[in-house]
Amino acid sequence: MGKMQVLGVIAVMLVVYSVHAKVYFREEFLDGDQWRSRWVDSKHKSDYGEWKLTAGKFYGDAEKDKGLQTSQDARFYATSARFEPFSNEGKPVVIQFTVKHEQKIDCGGGYVKVFPTDLDQTGMNGDSSYYIMFGPDICGYSTKKVHVIFNYKGKNHLIKKEIKCKDDELSHLYTLILNPDQTYEVKIDNNKVESGSLEEDWDFLPAKKIKDPEAKKPEDWDDRAKIDDADDTKPEDWDKAENIPDPDAKKPDDWDEDMDGEWEPPMIPNPEYKGEWKPKQIDNPNYKGAWVHPEIDNPEYSADSDIYKFEKIGVLGLDLWQVKSGTIFDNFVITDDVKEAEDIGNETWGATKEPERKMKQEQDDLKQKEDEEKNKEQDTEADEEEDEDIDEEEEEEEDEEDSKDDMEDGPLETDDEEVKEKDEL
Repeated sequence: MGKMQVLGVIAVMLVVYSVHAKVYFREEFLDGDQWRSRWVDSKHKSDYGEWKLTAGKFYGDAEKDKGLQTSQDARFYATSARFEPFSNEGKPVVIQFTVKHEQKIDCGGGYVKVFPTDLDQTGMNGDSSYYIMFGPDICGYSTKKVHVIFNYKGKNHLIKKEIKCKDDELSHLYTLILNPDQTYEVKIDNNKVESGSLEEDWDFLPAKKIKDPEAKKPEDWDDRAKIDDADDTKPEDWDKAENIPDPDAKKPDDWDEDMDGEWEPPMIPNPEYKGEWKPKQIDNPNYKGAWVHPEIDNPEYSADSDIYKFEKIGVLGLDLWQVKSGTIFDNFVITDDVKEAEDIGNETWGATKEPERKMKQEQDDLKQKEDEEKNKEQDTEADEEEDEDIDEEEEEEEDEEDSKDDMEDGPLETDDEEVKEKDEL
């Protein structure tokens, strides 16, 4: 195959791929304040926190890493962006975005919600019905997880598995893949961290099997693996008191029975005490094993091959609470192609993650150096103050010595003067 033929094949493959891959929503905030024309803030509450566009304190690229940042502590935040509605019937849907908790978050959400197209964006709030909720949630030491919540027949269902999220201060890429074969996959930083089936990992449907309500354990069913040995008897010398009077105790010399009552020695543990006697255990000859309750098909169970399907996906929103603000959201993507999402993740987060990490490390190193120098200065000042205190104490001691000397010399001079006056007389 010639060079031109190879290029032609590649071109056809790219065309086929581009036709196949559909990006429904993509937001990287590369046009400055124009994002405000695409995102709608909720007016449901009057004190929602304000969003600001920034790359933060450290970043890989000053422009590419700009995203929406929470800017006020202890606030609810609510904003959303609309796109052309679509159905994911018969095809995957991929939801992806980056989160950077540069404030070292203590308690707050870092997740997104995907809504049906009929959402009232200005009225969006925590009770607004959504299709999917996905992303990290952190609160204290106990809650550091990735939410994966699907709405099924009007009820929100939480995943039964525990998926750990990242809790450092760097940017991380979160990806949810929902497949038409009723399977899912969660990736962090383009690496799979969890996967499985919708029916097994959520309680969307009643159990396939239930315990037979008519079945009961037979009365003669013996499920005791061990039983008491009927031939075992308690030794005659077994029963001993648990505590006995201390044989070494003596009545105090000042004990007054009229005042203190009759003296009794204190009690101590009996070294011969053997505890409660129990016959030894032997294998139960009638043991039949643990009785297993038989199961039957659940008459309330009905298979549903459309659990994954959402008909009118049309809005992506940020609806969350944060105690300490500073989280930056960026690089939003909703597509029907897993490879496309992975490529976009590599082009955005993948291209800036290392420069960001390097800048963060340099800032940390500089702060550590400044702290060390500050501590060193404080130690030096403390030493100087201590030296000054010592010098002052020494001066005070010298002054006291001089005062004593003056007091001792004073009367002698007075005596000499008196003697001189007497001689003159």
